[in-house]
Amino acid sequence: MKTPQEVFSEYLGHKNLKMTPQRRIILNTLLKQKDHLSSEELYARVKKRDHSIGQATVYRTLKLLTDSGLIEPLDFADGVTRYEASYGKNHHDHLICEQCGKNIEILDETIERRQEELAKKHNFTLRRHKMYLYGICKDCRNK
Repeated sequence: MKTPQEVFSEYLGHKNLKMTPQRRIILNTLLKQKDHLSSEELYARVKKRDHSIGQATVYRTLKLLTDSGLIEPLDFADGVTRYEASYGKNHHDHLICEQCGKNIEILDETIERRQEELAKKHNFTLRRHKMYLYGICKDCRNK
């Protein structure tokens, strides 16, 4: 399996673009994160590593990383797009608290199998999917 850096370099090459030091910093910063980052949070983190990186560079690189299949945008219904690394990772869905924003990554084989059955029933070939389950977490319910 290729490294994310190799995948991104090849993708950029097909687009006649270069792997710049700024793009490498943005990619490596995203790959090191355990949480889901917004573009603004990512910008703040890469800015600490290289003051020359502008916000527009971060936005453009996020688009390239998404299009290359290395990261995935997430919508937690709070008006902020967040990103997580997806290349080489197991698919998972999210439980999201509508009050505090807490999110829990879940993987349930029964749900995954049912989604495939539904697609087959409707003569549909699944390529990818996202599932967000919104509710109120235990901590918020107990307040």
